[in-house]
Amino acid sequence: MQCASSTPQTRIQRNPQLYANLSTRDRQLVNSGVIREGMTRDAVFLAWGRPDSVTAGTNRGRETESWTYVGQRPVRTMNMSMGFGMGGFGYGGWGPYGMGGYPYMGGGPSVMYIPYTAGVVEFSSGRVVRWAATAR
Repeated sequence: MQCASSTPQTRIQRNPQLYANLSTRDRQLVNSGVIREGMTRDAVFLAWGRPDSVTAGTNRGRETESWTYVGQRPVRTMNMSMGFGMGGFGYGGWGPYGMGGYPYMGGGPSVMYIPYTAGVVEFSSGRVVRWAATAR
């Protein structure tokens, strides 16, 4: 869930004490970036990274905390643009002959990144009680 430079391995290296406190089963899952019901917040942090948002609430009278992870999905688009070119000497900007420029039209394919909810983890009493993630 996080950027490419933040992986379970880099988080484990930066937080060896958190990793050492996990059960053998949870260490194996964390190494693979997988979470399960019953995991602690520390295990989820090591597996998935810092959440993009945290929400507190209640469920049946018990306090809960939800971690939401946001991903970025590329969307290819076509664009058209018009402008006035500026720069350089002579024809395209300030130069010995004054200010110049030329109109241009451009366009073509581009990529925009659209945010989406990549995963949500719900904790109660510090343990995962429910989680959901988009299929990879």
